[in-house]
Amino acid sequence: MLNETLHIRLLFILILLTFSLDALSLENCKWTNNNGVPCTTVSKTPNTSSYNAQNVAKKVFTKQQIIQSGAVSTLDLLKKVSGLDYYQSGQKGQQSAIFIRGSESNHTLILLNGIAINDQSVTNGMAEFGQDFVQTIQQIEVYKGSNGAHFGPDAIGGAINFVTDIDYTTSYSVNGFSPKNNSIDYNTTKITDNGWHLNFKGAANQSKTNSAIAKGHEYDGTKNYQVNLNGSKWLKDNLKFKSTFYYRDTKSDYDSSATQEESVTADNKMYALQTGIERKTENSLDNFMFHYHNYDRKYYVLGNKDKYYSETITVKGERDLIINDKISYGFGNEYKYDWANFETQSYTSQSKGHVSNLGTFANTGYKFNENQILSLHARNDYHKITDENQTYKINFTQLLDKFRLSATHSTGLKNPGLYEFFGSSNFHTGSESVDPSKSKTNELYGEYNYSNNISFNSTAYRTTISNRINGSTNLTGDTNQEGLESELNLGSRDQNISFISHFAKSRTTSGGANSRRPDLSYGFDYFKKFNLTEYGPFNLNLSYRHIGDHIDWTGSKNSFVKSVDLVEMSIRKDLYDNMLSLNFTNLLNERYEKPGTYSQDGRAVSFGFRRKY
Repeated sequence: MLNETLHIRLLFILILLTFSLDALSLENCKWTNNNGVPCTTVSKTPNTSSYNAQNVAKKVFTKQQIIQSGAVSTLDLLKKVSGLDYYQSGQKGQQSAIFIRGSESNHTLILLNGIAINDQSVTNGMAEFGQDFVQTIQQIEVYKGSNGAHFGPDAIGGAINFVTDIDYTTSYSVNGFSPKNNSIDYNTTKITDNGWHLNFKGAANQSKTNSAIAKGHEYDGTKNYQVNLNGSKWLKDNLKFKSTFYYRDTKSDYDSSATQEESVTADNKMYALQTGIERKTENSLDNFMFHYHNYDRKYYVLGNKDKYYSETITVKGERDLIINDKISYGFGNEYKYDWANFETQSYTSQSKGHVSNLGTFANTGYKFNENQILSLHARNDYHKITDENQTYKINFTQLLDKFRLSATHSTGLKNPGLYEFFGSSNFHTGSESVDPSKSKTNELYGEYNYSNNISFNSTAYRTTISNRINGSTNLTGDTNQEGLESELNLGSRDQNISFISHFAKSRTTSGGANSRRPDLSYGFDYFKKFNLTEYGPFNLNLSYRHIGDHIDWTGSKNSFVKSVDLVEMSIRKDLYDNMLSLNFTNLLNERYEKPGTYSQDGRAVSFGFRRKY
């Protein structure tokens, strides 16, 4: 562990580092990018209109940032987000869970281009992050707390949106540190003579390090394959056809118990298809999308096969308009049909059923003047079993010279999953009488921009959750999550350091701490361009995270788990159209379990090569 003295010295050295070189970046993509100019994707925030979108805060990882971070899996990126706690049952490719601002792991809505992709064959209907890798994703957006409330059901804690789009930079890369631990990816785009923009992204990953279970006796590995196909065509100057196909297959070894490590494997497939049209004018944007996805998961335990399968069809239409220089508004509908079933042989459990949900949403933004904006979001969801439920969000933002102040109140809900309605096991019998969980969230946000090089922002939040779902019943009593997130940014065009902290309190109805949610976490992200006389310019990324003490299962009981300090570093060298990288993960070689009884990788060094042409 780093001691307090080393913490202070490390931060002090970083602040004193000198500034040196110029930075280059791609311009933001234009909607009418007919010529296929390489650019940085900027996606419109779904379910918003022009003026109220300004009041939705989101953490964005662009394609450039994903590449520069050296990230391979989704959790490699998400663990850098303040206020988000992650846990994975072993190394890359294993099952995982995330908790945003102290909420439950199934209170995070997962989206693909603004449409929900949660897996209804999972007992609580949540998506599985551990099997997702990032090479074929163009952008990732994280909406914490009330910032995700306008997406509808299941976003009590927030939402994460995966964006697929055409990448006009043809490239390939190879990364790794051994024949059993490496990854490759490739991207290319062709513009045909009749105006079709066709994009292919493909990637393959494999890893084999430690046993998934702590103190295990064999190595567990993962193989992941991804394909993303994107197509678009301008039918008119203001009318565009878009389509995307995404596929990933993750095959993993895992350990079913402390005594059963051999002959236990998983095969997790996911397919998604989206196709639709966009129409854009000077004061409006219309979007209509058809979406289909399915999950096909199989687990093999000593010859027994557990099968999980789900399908979802969604049709969504949305319109956004600017009325004048004061008012914008938007509205839309979203119909979603879920079907799923699973049957197990390694233990007694099964489920089969289907549900549908029709969501109607509207929003408006009103600018009193250039310094005051009021935002309203309202949504009604008609669910086949839980009937009608309404949610809303209201935000007021005030600009005062270098200050930005914002207050938000929002409501949310989490509908039961198919297992809670229709599933059965030795310990559970589904019931259609179970009700949705409900939430109320209040947030205060402040931002101070001292100069172009120095800024500070902080968010205070409090969420109360009632009617919590517990199998086929609802628990009495409310739970509360509250906390304070802060970020200090210091930098220039050549160097930047961001200090982050999260003080949180997630409590049960009896007042005890919720499992796997630390009260304190903090860290920093540092970037610098530097120049070596003999070898020229280099780029450095350094990341540090302190994850505080928290309660977790230790194999026999719930007890406090000690804090952990994680450091990652990446050094990159741009050489003509090539990029060479040297990446260090868990630089301090911390030996830790997260969650308890599951081991995490120690120090690893990998090399990377990327070529653009």
